Amino acid sequence: MEKKDSTDVSVPDTSTGDVSPYRQTQRGLSSRHVQLMAIGGSIGTGLFVGIGSYLRDAGPLSLFLGYLIWGCLFILPVNLCVGEMAAYLPIRGSIFELAARFIDPAFGFAMGWVYFYGGVMLVCTEYSAVSTIMQYWNTSVNPAVWVAMALVVCTMLNLVSVKWYGESEFVLASTKILLLIGLLLLTFITMVGGNPKHDAYGFRNWTEGVMFEYYTEGATGRFLGFFSVMVYAAFSVAGPDIPALAAGEIQNPRVTIPRVAKMTFWRIVGFYVVGVLAVGIICSPRDPRLMSAITDGAAGSAASPWVIGIENLGIRGLPDLINFLILLSGWSCGNAYLYSSSRTLYSLARDGQAPKFLLKCTASGIPIYCVITVSVLSCITFLVASTSSVEVFFWFVDLTTIAFVLTYTGMVCVFIAWYRAMKAQGIDRKSFVPWAAPFQPYGAILAIIIGCLTAIFNGFSVFKPFSVQGFITSYFGLAFWVVMFVFWKVYHRSSFVKVAEADLHSGKAEIDEECKIWEEGGWAERRKEELAKMHWVRRVWEKMW
Repeated sequence: MEKKDSTDVSVPDTSTGDVSPYRQTQRGLSSRHVQLMAIGGSIGTGLFVGIGSYLRDAGPLSLFLGYLIWGCLFILPVNLCVGEMAAYLPIRGSIFELAARFIDPAFGFAMGWVYFYGGVMLVCTEYSAVSTIMQYWNTSVNPAVWVAMALVVCTMLNLVSVKWYGESEFVLASTKILLLIGLLLLTFITMVGGNPKHDAYGFRNWTEGVMFEYYTEGATGRFLGFFSVMVYAAFSVAGPDIPALAAGEIQNPRVTIPRVAKMTFWRIVGFYVVGVLAVGIICSPRDPRLMSAITDGAAGSAASPWVIGIENLGIRGLPDLINFLILLSGWSCGNAYLYSSSRTLYSLARDGQAPKFLLKCTASGIPIYCVITVSVLSCITFLVASTSSVEVFFWFVDLTTIAFVLTYTGMVCVFIAWYRAMKAQGIDRKSFVPWAAPFQPYGAILAIIIGCLTAIFNGFSVFKPFSVQGFITSYFGLAFWVVMFVFWKVYHRSSFVKVAEADLHSGKAEIDEECKIWEEGGWAERRKEELAKMHWVRRVWEKMW
């Protein structure tokens, strides 16, 4: 239930930066901001650099199928489930409050803290990636310097008005989308002969084998290669969490959120699925340079299958540009998850599950102490000062993966509880919500099964030979979830919510009142007038989102 307290009082929007305990976040994010935040937050350095090791170990077909199946059978249902719930109740307490309302307060507590920990780990992942990429140009500077640079810039961007944060993320995310589109076009043009060697190589790189044996031999080895790609996809393909956490800051949320849920999936999965297909086309999984670059822990684009494929075709001058754009990609992803993890902490504080001082917001709607807290915690990235930045990067990858698998699976569990509550209370779902997601509840059930199996078996390769470090990084999130759930359950003696008594209505009246400015205030007409006055190029761009 959305709580009201002394810190939850609305005040007029001002341009000052004064801190007051009587302010809250504000709806400053437009549809295009949220679309690009969701897409940009999900496309990090993994698609450009880390993907090379999986191309080598699993093969191009396993790479393609792993991303396709994870995107269609897991990410799509999660997107749709979150979109339906967040469109009905776009509250500032986010989906973690709904978890407490429909399942158990202990479930919401554990889910929120696991996501917060995963978000912080992902911020660290991208900061360490930035330091790794910067070493492409300069290896004499300690990588901690580059971590500090990324940390300061992202923190500053998150401390300005949310509208300007949205604009900065819009620009950063746009660069990585343009990079990916450019690489896809380059792959197509070169594969049909448009390269300095005039070599129409087509799918030649698929002739050396398409599904490799990994960890063991035979069909089991090929399956494990495919499964390892799915686990990596669980780290690199994100998106459903951003609209859910930004729900309290989105303009016209009951129109914007369903649109984001539907369109963001196709853009994310389209980029990733087509992107990994192109990787397997342009670079041979048995290329000696790819294998040696990964083995030696090469930095930046030196280990990127894109760059290796481009250089093999005789195209020169692109590595520096690509590395710079990969750098912006990591920076953007770190920026997005500093935002989402700080809003998670804010949501936990609203529900009394984190210290109250975290509720303080600036006059422009920024939960300042939440942003500062995440930035301070992300300082653990300075481990790169004494350990290989590539090694630290993969530590954070493992820590992040399990946290996000558990969080997304938890989001779908909340939807199932929401679905059952409506049935138990005799409510017609399709007339009750602004937008009813398709394929439910079957898509949600399938996503829960896949999510649970992935969480349990994601660290299969650490057992033989047994790796203490690998075991901890692969399963820390699972242990953390159990500990947080049991702690809240025992300390507060919380009870599982009966579906017939689940609260489906609290907070709706306040949201209805808040949304009147868009739904009844002629907002759509004013928006049409604004679009009509724009230059036609900008008008087309705005309508795309």
